[in-house]
This record gives sequence, C-alpha cells and structure tokens, in this order.
Amino acid sequence: MHFVILGLAVVAIIFGPQLWARYTFARHHQPREDFPGTGGELAQHLIDRHALADVQLETTAQGDHYDPITKTVRLTPGYFNGKSLTSIAIAAHEVGHAIQHAENNALFATRTRLAQVAISAERLGLIAMLAIPVIAAITRAPSAGVVMAAIGLSSMLIGTLVHLVTLPVELDASFKKALPILESGNYVSAEDIPAVRQILRAAALTYVANSLANLLNLWRWVAILVPERKHLSA
Repeated sequence: MHFVILGLAVVAIIFGPQLWARYTFARHHQPREDFPGTGGELAQHLIDRHALADVQLETTAQGDHYDPITKTVRLTPGYFNGKSLTSIAIAAHEVGHAIQHAENNALFATRTRLAQVAISAERLGLIAMLAIPVIAAITRAPSAGVVMAAIGLSSMLIGTLVHLVTLPVELDASFKKALPILESGNYVSAEDIPAVRQILRAAALTYVANSLANLLNLWRWVAILVPERKHLSA
C-alpha cells in the first residue's frame, strides 16, 4: 500500500505541473471578441514597439518558444491566430524572451548556454544507452555495459537538471517582462489580470513540467538497466 501511495505521489509531482499548465491554457483560450488582434498580431506589435528589428515571427508545430540562435519568436497556430487571453499572454511571454536577449540579460545568456549543454548531454545519454548492447557484445565484459549505462544515465540527468535551473529565466519573462507590458499598455483589462497571471505562471512552469516528465523517462531506463546489470554480473 505504501508503494502505491508513493507511486501516486511521484506521478502527481511529475505530471501535476504539466496537467495544470494545460488546463490553465485551455481554460482561458476562449475567443474574445473584445480583443483587437490575435496573439501573432500582438507579438509583431511588441517586436516593433521594442525595436527588435532583427527578431522574426513565425508559426510552429513544435511548441511556443523563442529561438535565440535565429532570433525568432515561434507560436503554435492556435495562439498565433487566436484572440484569447492565453494567446495574448503566451505571445507576450515569448516576446519577453526576445527582450531578455536584446538586453543581454545575464540569466537569459546563462540559460542559453545551459540549454546547449542539456541538448548535448541528452544526445550523449541516448547514444550511450543505445550502445550498451553493442559494447557489451564486443567487449564481453559486463563492466563495460555498466560504465556505458552510468554515462548514459548521468548525461540524461544533467540535461534534466539543467532545464530545471532555468526557471528564474521563465519567471522573469512572465512577470518582469510580459505582465508589466500587458498592464502598462492596457492590452488587457484589470479584470483579466488575475487570469493573465495564472497563464504566465503556467507558461513559466511549462519548461519545468517537461523536465519533470523527463525524470520519468530516466526512471524507466533505470528500471530496465538495473535488472540487466544483475544479469550481466551473474
């Protein structure tokens, strides 16, 4: 019974933030006829307003984000074309990252470097995991498989932890960039501000939620490799 409760607690911790973010986005994604423009139009307006001349705007199916390499704000079609609180808040959040970049924000610069480390670490981890059977078969040494497993798991863990420590950057984009812009520019009414805060909080936590989900994937690899290690050592 204790293991069941522990398992449910782990699942709640890992998937809770992700489910809450999705619920929050969907809840406030109802069309608003009183809004003068879409999320994409607001994003372009903010890019022009803040003189981000080298920043591009486009739609994507890969999730809303700002790409610091190409200096591109990317919004999913639903938010790009939508007239909803979620569309407006997400657009402002992503442009907030572009503003961080333009201001040479130290946190953002660190996050960009760490993100590159995370990507490399995760790729290395995946390669190491896939190479375990090959290395073990070639060397015929159980220890070689154990070493590769350790490298793979460590690399994947580093990638996940790196994502988690970027939360301050997301909070800054939401509450020191997007929210002041939306409030001071009267883009949303005072009555809508509490809902906008919820959306921006969810936007900031989405990155962390994805990282927590990656922990589950890491646990699955551990569950697979630990029995395998015992088998190799036998």
